[in-house]
Parts: sequence; structure tokens; C-alpha cells
Amino acid sequence: MSERHALTRRIRRWLVFFIVCLVLSGITAFPLVTELRWVEDLLSASASPVPEHLPGLMEWITRVREGLDTIHRDQPFMLYGTDWLAFAHLVIAVAFYGPYRDPVRNIWVIEFGMIACAGIIPLALICGPIRDIPFWWSVIDMSFGVFGVIPLLLVRRMIKRLELLEQAPAATPAPAAV
Repeated sequence: MSERHALTRRIRRWLVFFIVCLVLSGITAFPLVTELRWVEDLLSASASPVPEHLPGLMEWITRVREGLDTIHRDQPFMLYGTDWLAFAHLVIAVAFYGPYRDPVRNIWVIEFGMIACAGIIPLALICGPIRDIPFWWSVIDMSFGVFGVIPLLLVRRMIKRLELLEQAPAATPAPAAV
């Protein structure tokens, strides 16, 4: 297998991983009310150490679940915003098919994703306090940007190497001895 082919395969594997993560995070934004109920039930189960060892987390999950229940009951149209959040994740995932097909030509999608990952940090730091989000939860949100940029940095570096391989002149056979 050529170096170019091996590099393209690695790029595609990382992109599939990234796309799957985006799709999963998008899909899980649709059933938030049900998911929060499950999480609260799981964390408050008799075998769970969370209520005893992490009471702040338990209080936060309960607060969020109660808020979602209230919105779901009294103002269900508000959850339409999270539907759009989910849709955005799915659309962004589709955009990464471009670099999957032609990494060098579509490196801009990778760079766009890196900018989006970086943008998570100021968003969480600015909007978190405005929306009364605990700082530790904002840190969790910011970690999505930090962990999301890692595969994109790796992919970008591999695409740059692939670009150099594609620009290198093709090896020509040595002239025959006369």
C-alpha cells in the first residue's frame, strides 16, 4: 500500500469518527426530556454514589430535569430550539463528507470545524454566566471544543502531508543504459 493511500485511509477513519460523534450528539439533542429523566433516575438509584459524593451534580441534574419538564408541559414550542441544535449537528456532520471524498480540496471544512471548536470556549464563558449555568458545567461544555479539535488537528496535519505527496513529481523510471 502506498504512503498516499495509507494516509488517505487514516484521514477517512478520523473523519468517520468525527462524523459519528457529531451525529450522536445531534441525535441525543432531540429527546432531552426523556434523557434527563433517565439520567436522574440512574444517578439517584440506590446503588449510585452520586447523591452522596456529588450532591451538586445531583441538584443540577434535578434542576435541569424540572426545568425541561416545565417547559415540555407549559411551553413545548421552546424545545424546538433544541431540535434546531440537533439539526445543526447533523448538517455539520454532512459537511465533513467533503473532506472524506477529497481531503486536500476540502481542507477548509476541517479548518471551519477547528474554528467552531475554538468558538465553544468564549460561548460557554460568556453565555454560561448569563444563563446561570454552573462554571463546572461550562467547563464540560468547553471540553467538547477541546476534545473536538484534537481529531481535526490530526486530520489537518495528515491532509497537509497528503498535499505534499500529491504535489511531488511522480517518480520516473531511470533512463535505460545506452
